[in-house]
Amino acid sequence: QVQLVESGGGLVQPGGPLRLSCAASGSIISIGTMGWYRQAPGKQRELVATITVDGSANYADSVKGRFTISRDNAKRTVYLQMNSLRPQDTAVYYCNANGVMSSIYGPRQFGSWGQGTQVTVSS
Repeated sequence: QVQLVESGGGLVQPGGPLRLSCAASGSIISIGTMGWYRQAPGKQRELVATITVDGSANYADSVKGRFTISRDNAKRTVYLQMNSLRPQDTAVYYCNANGVMSSIYGPRQFGSWGQGTQVTVSS
């Protein structure tokens, strides 16, 4: 099993910063791409940013220039630094990771989601 645990969500005023963290644990052999997604009420889950194992990042147009994704491979952790937050950034933010894990049947691929953390941008 692989677990992803997010932290860092909360209430922030428009224009303010917030930093999310997501730590992976379990029978992990290697982690590939990690990413952040979000889902606002009544909307579909959407990609926010992803980062490959060598640090190549990809962002949704709506967050480019405001959000920065990074990772610490030794800690198996991915971060999302969010600046200049807007009310429309309000959503539940989910961490995602894929890679290879060990099992009683040998190595196998995994794709896991965290439980989500609420981010609310409001004055």
